Amino acid sequence: MDDLNVIRIFLMAADAGSFAKAGVKLRVTRSAVAKAVARLEVQTGTRLFQRTTRIVSLTDEGRAFQIRCAQTIGDLEAAIDDLASRRAEPQGVLRMTVPDGFGRARILPLLSDFLRQWPKLTAEVCFSDRTVDILAEGYDLAVRLGARDVEDDMISRVIARHRVSVCGSPDYLSHYGTPDSIDDLQRHSCLRYIHRGVPLPWRFRDTKGDEIVVATDGRVRFDSGDALQQAACDGLGLCQLPDFLLDRAIEAGDLQRLLVGSEPEPIPVVALYPSRKYLTPKVRYFIEHIARALT
Repeated sequence: MDDLNVIRIFLMAADAGSFAKAGVKLRVTRSAVAKAVARLEVQTGTRLFQRTTRIVSLTDEGRAFQIRCAQTIGDLEAAIDDLASRRAEPQGVLRMTVPDGFGRARILPLLSDFLRQWPKLTAEVCFSDRTVDILAEGYDLAVRLGARDVEDDMISRVIARHRVSVCGSPDYLSHYGTPDSIDDLQRHSCLRYIHRGVPLPWRFRDTKGDEIVVATDGRVRFDSGDALQQAACDGLGLCQLPDFLLDRAIEAGDLQRLLVGSEPEPIPVVALYPSRKYLTPKVRYFIEHIARALT
């Protein structure tokens, strides 16, 4: 701990550009700061500051050392904060954004259980398929389907994966036939999901496991997975959707799975949050809660 205190004194002196100013901020004498820096220079065998009668300035070695030390101290403080937060009770407002269909089908029941477990916590949830700017709009957490649109300054964690299937209603299939291959889709009406105004292609895997991208066409394009599922049930065409949107309709006999052997890789469900360093108990606990339930 003595060495850590010396490093903290060094960092304060480097930031202040003055032993005297660093001493004022640390509530110690200028002499104490100078002695601590001198001790560090002896220990490292390196001159860290250039001294004049009026100012002190970092040497090149001192500047490189400052960067490394600041990062190390920051990581250590984050680790201490992390341990402390693990013992704290989730409380306050948990603001999150989740995809509409997935949020209602999978997240909402889990959120209800979580709120019953932690009575000091409240929740504010945006159910939307649009890509939300988490930081700009003040959200603690986002849950997204697929690994696209993951910002560089976000921490991401895959919490589940969902099967993706092509389905059609019995009425549609009786009128237009059942596709036996991916090539057969060219003669079918394929309902398309729109992301940022662009219809997404359908994806499949061949017998070798390689991905196949198919630019399907149809009369209907929606930016809502729920709407696409309903359109498929109504016989407007075939849909390709994750299982959480299809299971009930398939169990009820309203939809049938098609091209099962050609299904693409399961779609990842990703939790996004701004930073591990500032991960509060409410966010940490909820991510763990949904990850346990969904895997």
